[in-house]
Amino acid sequence: GDITQKGYEKKRTKLLAPYIIQTPGKTVAPPQNDAQPPAPSSSSHVPASAPANSSRYRERRSRRTHRNGGTRDDRYRSDIHTEAVQAALAKNKEEKMALPMPTKRRSTYVQSPIETRTPPDSSSGSEDETSARRQSSAVAPQPQVHPNLQSSDYWMNRSAQGSSTSSSASSTMSHGEAKPQAQSQPQPQYKPQYQPLYQPHPAAVADMLAHSRIAPSENSAPPPDVTAVAPPSRGPRVDLPSNAVVRGMSRGHSRSSMMETADGVPVSSRVSTKIQQLLNTLKRPKRPPLSEFFTDDSEEIVQVPQPDPNTPRPEGRQIIPVKGEPLGVVSNWPPALQAALARWGATQGKSPALTALDITGKPLYTLTYGKLWSRSVKLAYTLLNKLGTKNEQILKPGDKVALVYPNSDPGMFWVAFYGCLLAEVIPVPIEVPLSRKDAGISQVGFLLGSCGVGLALTSEICLKGLPKTPTGEILQFKGWPRMKWVITDSKYLTKPSKDWQPHIPTANTDPAYIEYKASKEGTVVGVAVSKVAMLTHCQALTQACNYCEGETLVNVLDFKKDMGLWHGVLTAVMNRMHTISVPYAVMKACPLSWVQRVHMNKARVALVKCRDLHWAMMAHRDQRDVSLASLRMLIVADGANPWSVSSCDAFLNLFQSHGLKPEVICPCAASPEAMTVAIRRPGVPGAPLPARAILSMGGLSYGVIRVNTEDKNSALTVQDVGHVMPGALMCIVRPDGPPQLCKTDEIGEIIINSRAGGTMYYGLPGLTKNTFEVIPVNANGVPIGEIPFVRSGLLGFVGPGSLIFVVGKIEGLLMVSSRRHNADDATALAVEPVKTVYRGRIAVFSVTVFYDERVVIVAEQRPDASEEDSFQWMSRVLQAIDSIHQVGLYCLALVPANTLPKTPLGGIHISDTKQFFLDGNLHPCNILMCPHTCVTNLPKPRQKQPVGVGPASVMVGNLVAGKRIAQAVGRDLGMIEDQDLVRKLCMWPTVMHQYLTEALQWRAQTDPDHVLYVLLNAKGVSVGTATCVQLHKRAEKIAAALSEKSSINTGENVVLLYPPGIDLIAAFYGCLYAGCVPVNVRPPHPQNLAATLPTVRMIIDVSKAACILTTQNLMRILRSKEAAASVNIKTWPTVIDTDDLPRRRPPQIYKPPTAEMIAYLDFSVSTTGMLTGVKISHAAVSALCRSIKLQCELYSSRQIAICLDPYCGLGFVLWCLASVYSGHQSILIPPFELESSVSLWLSTLSQYRIRDTFCSYSVMELCTKGLGTQTDLLKARGVNLSCVRSCVVIAEERPRLVLSQSFSKLFKDVGLSSRAVSTAFGSRVNLAICLQGTTGPDPCTVYVDMKSLRHDRVRLVERGAPQSLPLMESGKILPGVRVIIVNPETKGPLGDSHLGEIWVNSPHNASGYYTIYGEESLQANHFNTKLSFGDPHTLWARTGYLGFVKRTELLDASGDRHDALFVVGSLDETLELRGLRYHPTDIETSVSRAHRSIAESAVFTWTNLLVVVSELCGSEQDALDLVPLITNVVLEEHHLIVGVVVIVDPGVIPINSRGEKQRMHLRDSFLADQLDPIYVAYNM
Repeated sequence: GDITQKGYEKKRTKLLAPYIIQTPGKTVAPPQNDAQPPAPSSSSHVPASAPANSSRYRERRSRRTHRNGGTRDDRYRSDIHTEAVQAALAKNKEEKMALPMPTKRRSTYVQSPIETRTPPDSSSGSEDETSARRQSSAVAPQPQVHPNLQSSDYWMNRSAQGSSTSSSASSTMSHGEAKPQAQSQPQPQYKPQYQPLYQPHPAAVADMLAHSRIAPSENSAPPPDVTAVAPPSRGPRVDLPSNAVVRGMSRGHSRSSMMETADGVPVSSRVSTKIQQLLNTLKRPKRPPLSEFFTDDSEEIVQVPQPDPNTPRPEGRQIIPVKGEPLGVVSNWPPALQAALARWGATQGKSPALTALDITGKPLYTLTYGKLWSRSVKLAYTLLNKLGTKNEQILKPGDKVALVYPNSDPGMFWVAFYGCLLAEVIPVPIEVPLSRKDAGISQVGFLLGSCGVGLALTSEICLKGLPKTPTGEILQFKGWPRMKWVITDSKYLTKPSKDWQPHIPTANTDPAYIEYKASKEGTVVGVAVSKVAMLTHCQALTQACNYCEGETLVNVLDFKKDMGLWHGVLTAVMNRMHTISVPYAVMKACPLSWVQRVHMNKARVALVKCRDLHWAMMAHRDQRDVSLASLRMLIVADGANPWSVSSCDAFLNLFQSHGLKPEVICPCAASPEAMTVAIRRPGVPGAPLPARAILSMGGLSYGVIRVNTEDKNSALTVQDVGHVMPGALMCIVRPDGPPQLCKTDEIGEIIINSRAGGTMYYGLPGLTKNTFEVIPVNANGVPIGEIPFVRSGLLGFVGPGSLIFVVGKIEGLLMVSSRRHNADDATALAVEPVKTVYRGRIAVFSVTVFYDERVVIVAEQRPDASEEDSFQWMSRVLQAIDSIHQVGLYCLALVPANTLPKTPLGGIHISDTKQFFLDGNLHPCNILMCPHTCVTNLPKPRQKQPVGVGPASVMVGNLVAGKRIAQAVGRDLGMIEDQDLVRKLCMWPTVMHQYLTEALQWRAQTDPDHVLYVLLNAKGVSVGTATCVQLHKRAEKIAAALSEKSSINTGENVVLLYPPGIDLIAAFYGCLYAGCVPVNVRPPHPQNLAATLPTVRMIIDVSKAACILTTQNLMRILRSKEAAASVNIKTWPTVIDTDDLPRRRPPQIYKPPTAEMIAYLDFSVSTTGMLTGVKISHAAVSALCRSIKLQCELYSSRQIAICLDPYCGLGFVLWCLASVYSGHQSILIPPFELESSVSLWLSTLSQYRIRDTFCSYSVMELCTKGLGTQTDLLKARGVNLSCVRSCVVIAEERPRLVLSQSFSKLFKDVGLSSRAVSTAFGSRVNLAICLQGTTGPDPCTVYVDMKSLRHDRVRLVERGAPQSLPLMESGKILPGVRVIIVNPETKGPLGDSHLGEIWVNSPHNASGYYTIYGEESLQANHFNTKLSFGDPHTLWARTGYLGFVKRTELLDASGDRHDALFVVGSLDETLELRGLRYHPTDIETSVSRAHRSIAESAVFTWTNLLVVVSELCGSEQDALDLVPLITNVVLEEHHLIVGVVVIVDPGVIPINSRGEKQRMHLRDSFLADQLDPIYVAYNM
């Protein structure tokens, strides 16, 4: 059958695949065109090593994050694999790279006042530096840091790029031009000691400087400075043409002299050196090199790299479940845990149960078993009988109660916990809420709500400390249910009567207590533990740890949950042990306190975390005479953490001399769901210690166990956590997908079947099923049995001798490009962080951006760390992680000390940190993004097809496919007016006037007193009117003045310099009467002459004006001292002040010999900053006026209101020409008056009952922002807009749909019809192509697929479809106008499913560009072009805008289906990236949505780098928050990597008089370092 080329290729590849020999490990890089630097975001370039040692660079990334939300205090450990990191860094040293340092405005990092910068509490890690260094030397001799790490090696010699700035000078660089002679000397403080990467010959440097056009050539006018005077508010709109680029030439070649490519070709001296450095780093190949990509037929989908044939795969047999030893039956074990307490309370009442310490570490009180029993009974009695009034029982057995006790008060907690057990109510221990804003507080509320908790037990002291409302009530915490608080201090409890005994049934499967657990996403769930599980777990721990009566146990862990609760509260009571509880606060004050307690109490068992080992080592010199010889078990609760092994070893090395025996260290693994999974049993003295597993990190990332042999740097050493618990059965299953049993050499999730584990997530049956009722399946998917297992959330494997090894947690898993990495990995900590960041204050998580997880690291920076240090540290972290894990970091952010959200025990609250990052609330002080390195799944760049297919074939193809050629036609523009109307009015001659001058004279004779114009001031008062005869007379006076000047001849150009008003109109007709050609120019802004006057001067020079007509005021300004500062005021042409002219009549009124003569010149600054003047002939003027008259049904009894700038385009036509032609009355509202009275325009519409009004987007935006909240006020003042039938926005751009819709919605309240607002479209070649008018169907909106649009295809989708873009029709095509959509390259007509250039044919097309030297080729190219195929005779004008035509279901006036024209954007402005076409406004819309502080943004490209400039309307501390958000949103929605993010003050982005952004000016200012940015981030 017939098959497309693409289909054929696919089929062929599929058939040949089995026969193609793959050379393992080699991938063929896509061929690269050498001529131009490929786009940095394409798969082929990005730094090979993660960005190297530069002082700094920034990057940005997409966002979506996954991370552990709970307490992660397991991050305190000794110097882990520092050697690996050192080696990785050393390896990277050879491959140097110059990295651009971000530019930061000084004020952004001025230190905040001292009191706000308290050092983070020592929980957060590394105490003072000296002790930290001491400790690290104790652990491992640290290699000397190579002196060059801090030296110039890190700097590329910048002189090569011809900029005098060094990184440290970068922030001041924008003030003043660099002096050329300074440019060849590198900054002294970084003296290069090696040859830079590329060093041009000295002559080349000089040559480059000579060619870089440092100053504009003498005869061209200097470019007006766009940015020097950017006032803080947007200030006056300024039209800024670029450096004297005047004619209609595209700015291409004028700019080409300033910048070549990035391939080391000289770049102008103005171009920021940093961008050049950035490009140099981006040219390095990207890892991994992707050979082939999979591209779906219709959707360009994310690139899927081919699987690497060398990927390790598991090869072992299927694992066999591992059984723990049987749980022994001991005759005197109690039937329930409360029974044990009852027994000891009665028989051993004097023996100590618990000793609590005060803040200094001294014993505060000791609770005996007798006291514990009697108080618990009292509490149980009170709870059941004494809470309500006499007869009502508030608590019933089975109710849930929150336990809120501080860490420093274990005694109260013990009593409350056992009291609840005795009362058979279910305790839910939670942290003490400290404020409304605690990290994760609302999730705790979710837990209490799902458990149905309404009562909280607490102590008197704790209750006093809770936050209160002004009335003294306890605060209602965010998300919490209403709580009743009960104080459990003894004095408030009631002693039970003699006959009352608590009911102690045998343990059953009812819940005994609920333990909270924070998940990776931050949600808090409650794990219910049944009475029998609680008891069995205590028995299993007793057997495994060999606990016996009367032993002393020191507990440093949190006693409310986890190991601290299981060993220190439950098992201890079952075995009548003595627990010494060391609170967190004591540990902060005296890190050695637990070691001292072991020594003084001759404790047999200690229960600690790696953090406590670490702290004890830090402080051990203070106490030489401690002995740990009494310990038989040192239980390391987070021994399952892969990095615990180094802490244990270091602790043993240090304390072995203090009697610590190697065999007592017992790491264990546990999770809230499975409870204790495995624990190393206390060893026999002298027995050999268990072996370690040294695993390959590469293998681990694929979930495979491989012993690491070759590269010790990428090895992970893990210790075992002993054997499975007694009475338990364990399997390892795959962590994702169905619970399939792993192979013996595969890493998976540990699952446990045991009576001693959690039973469910309370109140969450769905989650419970997936976690607590897992039945493993074999390789064929068949269940291996009936018994349910519980998922532990731990990743590991079974080693030799059935020892269990754990390598990480599910919740710390980062899946990047289908490889697993562990967030607990401490590579970032190994890069001697001591000077720059706090060791314990580092958060690692991933955010999902663009279909993959991206790794983000956030750390707290020390207040004294310099910018240099921070960047040094960041760049080294990048290299280390890249070398050791082969994974790219997406974002590395440093925040000020003490600003990350904390968990109750001082760890970092990861899920909140991640949320802050995603919401833009992290406020980093340093940020580095590397999206180019780690985003490897961008769609394949589009290869443009060679133009082998001619336009004819395309057209035939379209016809065959049944697609129409995209064209649309306005209705016929008859020469003869409606005969009835003419007879009725007897006014107009049957043939239309060819000249406006004739029309004005005719009106002055036939209807002299008809008011044509009314001008309003800011108060809405008429300050000037003009009747037909007054206008005629004023025009005559001006014509007489012109004809008296002998220097002014017929046909010469005259500049009109007037504020918006009637003077301007009179001067225009005066010029026509005298036979001169008027050139209308916006007057300079008196407060901003430096920026606005040069533009005026340029137009005057370019148009070779013979004279200037103006007012007295402006004449004074032109000759003022201020004006002399920016232009030469001595060379103005003749200036005529038209305010007080004598009453004279010209000898005769000029009549042009032919209608093709030029009527006026229309000068305008395009969005690309190009100043273009077009010639409008008399014939075009009358055709345009006639067209507008027909479309808007204008005649002399009509009134319209105009709130537009009258200086160019359709605004000028409506202001000056249309009324004289059609005879309607125009009410003129100068837009600048709205600045002092926003409601002027709307009040006028209401007051005069206007049906048709014309405005600009800037006016609409002003009203939306200024009056949005005041519609009620307008209503009260009687404003009613129900009279408005059409409100047309005059623009030369894509309709701003969002603005139009908000305007309609806002003013609906004052009667504005939703159908009234519509838009017009004009361009330079034709001032009015579309205008909504009064008849015809309403403008329609379509949704197009953005992915197709980038390929120049138009695919309509449903509203709300992903990646859809809403577009509004640009108004109805005017009478007499034909448009056709054309391929701008082949000039062939396109079908209506294509995006192409809009070409227009109409009697009112402009006659050509006004050029000083006739550039006929350019003119013919834009104004008189023929199609290459189809209709070869019609002459078309090219608008320079891309758009498409769609036939709608609506009918037009003649009953045909209506063809709608949609404008997408200017062809000059489009960005060509990765072979696709992007419209800046789409990217800007996404960027503006990224964060509330982004006021406005603009994008442009520079040598294939996408640069985003955003105006920050918030505080400067938000500036760095924007960098990742902007990077994310552009990557997510447009599949592009942003190269540079520039954060600037509001009002910096230049806009022209129509309110359009001038992106090319912005680009030039940026490259010339004139923006004074708050922050510039270079994404690596």
